[in-house]
Amino acid sequence: MKEVILAFAAGALVGVAFKYLRLPLPAPPVFSAVMGVVGVYVGGKLVEWVNRLFA
Repeated sequence: MKEVILAFAAGALVGVAFKYLRLPLPAPPVFSAVMGVVGVYVGGKLVEWVNRLFA
């Protein structure tokens, strides 16, 4: 959980810095792109789970 909080804090800090400097945000601006990243993560975890189940 500590990693999640630190990652969120770092991302928020980067977002504030980019907006303050009037630069475009270095992240996908649409929800579908974020869901794509979540899908990649879930797919990787699914493969780990299946491998553990049958190994």
